[in-house]
Amino acid sequence: MAKTSILVVEDEAIVAKDIQNSLKKLGYNVPSVENTGEDAIVAAGEHRPDMVLMDIMLKGQISGIEAAEQIRLRYEIPVIFLTAYADESTLNKAKVTEPYGYIIKPFKEIDLHTSIEMALYKHSKEQEVKRERDLYSAIVTDKSVDDCIFVKSNSRLVKVKTTDISHVEALKDYVIIHTSSGKYTVHSTMKDISDKLSSNEFQRVHRSYIVRVDKISAIEQSNLVMDDDKKIIPIGGSYKDDLVSRLKFV
Repeated sequence: MAKTSILVVEDEAIVAKDIQNSLKKLGYNVPSVENTGEDAIVAAGEHRPDMVLMDIMLKGQISGIEAAEQIRLRYEIPVIFLTAYADESTLNKAKVTEPYGYIIKPFKEIDLHTSIEMALYKHSKEQEVKRERDLYSAIVTDKSVDDCIFVKSNSRLVKVKTTDISHVEALKDYVIIHTSSGKYTVHSTMKDISDKLSSNEFQRVHRSYIVRVDKISAIEQSNLVMDDDKKIIPIGGSYKDDLVSRLKFV
């Protein structure tokens, strides 16, 4: 099994050598050590390491924070910041780049090892979720399954007929798909789900709800009552006009 590859970006030669030695002692591979943000970006693209240890305060035109942002956007490589500065302003600038850790120098080898392993685990789980979402997004393309979506349930992709769906509910980073036979919780966004459902059959009525129009049994003031489970769903102000235009009133 290949060793985990970690790119080191540190402009103090003595500190960089010490970090490199510590990483090798811990069993990691160090493909290169860079001392500027510009070189770090190039090296990340060339070596494609599993992780980057990045000093925030680097010499040159590009700071460690800017280099980390470019590496994240271009290559999706996780970055852990190394710094002797822990002031609030530095932290606020650094966290925008969504780092996987923040280690204050000087540090012990055990702290370095723990931070790296936790970051690698977190990154692997995020990539797993991304792959699942990409699969989910790509799977319904054939005209023969236009009336279905595939939902992950217990490590399986289950075909769900859209005619069985009553409504979809947002729950933080997840959505709950309510059907006549039960419900499915999937890691997705309301936009992704909305794109999968026919606009002729479904309507976004609230930032947290999408409903199947023919499952609406009643409207009570600013709420909808759904057929199957008598679920009460609020109508968001910004969605009201679109909903009204879909319904026939006498």
